[in-house]
Amino acid sequence: MDILWMIILALIAILVLKTVLVSVIFYCEIKSAQKRDPAAKSFLEIVLLYQGLHALVVYRLAHRLYRMRLYLPARYLSQVARFFTGIEIHPGAKIGRGLFIDHGMGVVIGETAVIGENVLLYQGVTLGGTGLAHEKRHPTIGNNVVIGAGAKVLGNIIVGDNSYIGANAVVIKDVPVNSTVVGVPGRVTKQDGKKIDVALDHSHVLDPIMQNIEELQKRIDKIENK
Repeated sequence: MDILWMIILALIAILVLKTVLVSVIFYCEIKSAQKRDPAAKSFLEIVLLYQGLHALVVYRLAHRLYRMRLYLPARYLSQVARFFTGIEIHPGAKIGRGLFIDHGMGVVIGETAVIGENVLLYQGVTLGGTGLAHEKRHPTIGNNVVIGAGAKVLGNIIVGDNSYIGANAVVIKDVPVNSTVVGVPGRVTKQDGKKIDVALDHSHVLDPIMQNIEELQKRIDKIENK
């Protein structure tokens, strides 16, 4: 019985130590989750239960191994994280501070992908590659970018800072800064040259096709009223 209690106390101590270390090292990511997820009730809830954070913790370890050219154990860790979280981050990817993966199931981040700071990814996002060459073949995501649920960003392209990729959009070309992209293939519309709000309501994303149709309708109405 004494041995059992010692094991239980040891497990509790390990859990507390893990919680403290994650809270300190990943403070920026935890605060990002608190800011962007209204369902987050407490700091501790994010540390213990958010699979997006857990996937990032394992990624940081795997990325360190990958940089040491320990490719097999690095990939092994990434696959373990994928099994438990549903999020696949290749250890070769480069990810900045403050990334928040909301829900996260089905998120895939490729080997040569680069993600800036304070990026928000929703579930089902793919940062995928094109081609078979051993070179940069995945997207580069700027700072403060929001990528909606189910969106696919493919190839060696650049998504500019402060941009918003709408849900289920397929992006295969560069995106300027302060832009919104919607549709398949993705169509770019400017947000009047302004930075978008990360809390932007998905139902109010500007559609460039609808904007053009509305402009044409206004011209037709003006001609008919002459």
